Amino acid sequence: MNQSNKTRIAHLAGPTATIQNTPPLITSNKARARHGLPLLKDVDGAPLKHDALRSQRLAAPAKVYVEQFSAHPLESDAAELYGPPDGYMGADGVFRKERQSPSDKAVYEIELKPEDGLYPLPYMATQADGSAWDDDCTVPGGQKHRQGFFPDGSRSFEEIDRMAIGAEGAASLLSSIATIDFYRGVPPGGYTKGLPAQRRTDKGQGDIPPEVRGTHYFGYKPYHLGVGPPRQSLAKATNDMQALTASNDYEGVIWTQGSPQVEESSYWFNLLIDTDKPICCNAAQRPQGQISADGPANIVDSARYIRSRVWADENGKNRCGVVVIQEQQVFASREVTKADARPGGYVAAGGHGGIVGNISHTGRIALTYLPLFKHTYKSDLKITTLPKSVKAVKKGASGLELVDIAVKDGDGKLLPDAIPVVTISNDGSYTAMGPGHDTAPEIDLIASIDHKLSLGLLTGFVIQGLVPYGRSPSHTRSRLLTKAVFSGIPVAMTGRGAPMGFADPTDFHIAAANLTANKARFLLMACLLKFGSLPPAKDPDNPTKAELDAIRKAVAAYQAVFDTH
Repeated sequence: MNQSNKTRIAHLAGPTATIQNTPPLITSNKARARHGLPLLKDVDGAPLKHDALRSQRLAAPAKVYVEQFSAHPLESDAAELYGPPDGYMGADGVFRKERQSPSDKAVYEIELKPEDGLYPLPYMATQADGSAWDDDCTVPGGQKHRQGFFPDGSRSFEEIDRMAIGAEGAASLLSSIATIDFYRGVPPGGYTKGLPAQRRTDKGQGDIPPEVRGTHYFGYKPYHLGVGPPRQSLAKATNDMQALTASNDYEGVIWTQGSPQVEESSYWFNLLIDTDKPICCNAAQRPQGQISADGPANIVDSARYIRSRVWADENGKNRCGVVVIQEQQVFASREVTKADARPGGYVAAGGHGGIVGNISHTGRIALTYLPLFKHTYKSDLKITTLPKSVKAVKKGASGLELVDIAVKDGDGKLLPDAIPVVTISNDGSYTAMGPGHDTAPEIDLIASIDHKLSLGLLTGFVIQGLVPYGRSPSHTRSRLLTKAVFSGIPVAMTGRGAPMGFADPTDFHIAAANLTANKARFLLMACLLKFGSLPPAKDPDNPTKAELDAIRKAVAAYQAVFDTH
């Protein structure tokens, strides 16, 4: 048997992924006319000129006749370059091999087969009560609804492969270069009634039991029912990604997620996944099938990137870390940031590089930058080197104490409840009620500190403060956060927005360099899994010199990682 030359890729589905979402399936005017339902109309009150064509499967073969020279208005201008048609369609609707009348239309005869795959056709479905579908919900804002998100990546990739056209005019842009297996990860769509094993389109095993929105799958539409994944889902995504990259079955992995969040998960993978293989992350600003959808090109570019091996060093190891590929640009996960909800709306934050490479419209890939910061198999925070357990600070009956937190199970998998609870404090100027250090307006921060200390979990804060220093403009909040540090809760400082300047460290606050607050949050979470809580002072309002020295030493260990990741 000849070994395939195609690149072996795994796709791992992430949550709230517009790239795996479609516009609502709206009942076509063809169906509305058939059932006597009100037609969709234009601004003049006339029926819409065209139905939306949606990808669907044929139930049986169908023979159709296509008018010659109808694929482009200038085909007939070069008629002498074309071979003869298959035959002619008469005014009586009968196909004949020979022309019978000057009015007969030259046609091509095409037999459409179910095994060919999806075809764009009018959507003919109506609701159970006979009314038309005008939304994902049976009524706008209702509780009964359909899902627009796919349960795994197979349908999305199939539509791209079948419908998308490359610069050279051909389709099969994915299947021509890669074999792709699909894994559900933390999917955006789910099976509320379950699914028998024989109908699965992903690589999972056995029947899928009934799934619950917000527990097993996470989509943002319908908007009034939208749900995001809890912190425990991050552990599953991490374990799934580590397993796929550790497998000998794949040369790279593609991760898809909602466009505002893909920058966070990609950086988390960059810190924790122990692999020398490429991980490409994709998102989309517009659902698949919507006008000017950007997702299909991003996915194809990721497959091309993995296949190109442009990411490989002289030893075949990934030198670029985890990347986010959007609109023909390859971003380093540490720097990529969504700036606007439009194609091209991603930027490299931090002001010092961040675009790893570019992809031409023909698929040519060129590297422009290599990350200096540690990533993946070079990371000090990779999952394979995390301890099995660390200490977390908790307020007990006798004061602050340290409790054991299990980080990994016996198989080395990250435990869901180990994921730290880190929040961002976004501080502004002119907040004090009056002169001095009145803590009354800061009841939210006081409550947050007390809440964290009551959890018995790994916790932390990120200050989104002044640029570039990261300091809070509120001295009162700074004092409270310093007390949090003395209570065992690490605090990282970063500038507001996408700072170019670097935050400066102090003895007790970690400087998050030029990271955005969101990226600093994920780095602090990963550090907590490595180091655990800071050593708390017995009395955080009056720490001893020995306690301060211990806290400084612990903060310095955090700072060393923040300086290099």
